[in-house]
Amino acid sequence: MRILRADSQFYNAGVIAACRRAGAHFSITTGLLVSAPAMLREQVAGLDRAALIRTLARLRPGDDLSRPLAATCVALRRLARRHQAMDTEIAELDAEIGPLVSQAAPALLELFGVGPETAGQLLASAGDNPERMCSEGAFAHLAGVAPIPASSGRTHRHRLNRCGDRAANNALHTIVLVRMRYDERTRAYVERRTKEGLSKRDIMRCLKRFVAREVYRALTSTPTAHITQNDVAPAA
Repeated sequence: MRILRADSQFYNAGVIAACRRAGAHFSITTGLLVSAPAMLREQVAGLDRAALIRTLARLRPGDDLSRPLAATCVALRRLARRHQAMDTEIAELDAEIGPLVSQAAPALLELFGVGPETAGQLLASAGDNPERMCSEGAFAHLAGVAPIPASSGRTHRHRLNRCGDRAANNALHTIVLVRMRYDERTRAYVERRTKEGLSKRDIMRCLKRFVAREVYRALTSTPTAHITQNDVAPAA
């Protein structure tokens, strides 16, 4: 199966995933809160993330911004309200990307640990590089998970691949982290390989390669009816 960059389903899912990822990376600068006046730090001490954002968004700094406490409250309130707006946008993007990914590659979402965001990124990476989808090995190189020999003397080992599409690599990394925590089969594999002397980094390298194999099969098993060429009119 040939995955086309111009395919609207693959492209749209990738665009929305990119928007959501940009929003997810927004966070309140903790350094500003750490250096805030003691009165403000005591007011929010011990709050979890959600409660902290709500409290900071409701701060009333007053009109005299020449006071350090008031100026800090203004800055933190702005950041908290921006954070709330981004949370709302992320929820909307999650609702939009789910149906697109389900339509473009339903088999991908059936894999353990694959959510709409990671699936959207993998679809975008595949759609951007259709020539790299000719084989499972080519896709592994695309995602930067193809093992690189690093043997020396009697030591036989492989090292991490620093090349490839780093966004796709990050998506595979996220899937592996989920499986290492919640998938019994993966946890048993990690325990066995740890007893054999492998480091956590080497174990994760092996797992990412295995996940890439599953992802490639899911992408290439997408029914051809779902792969349609866009009629893109040339710019006037």
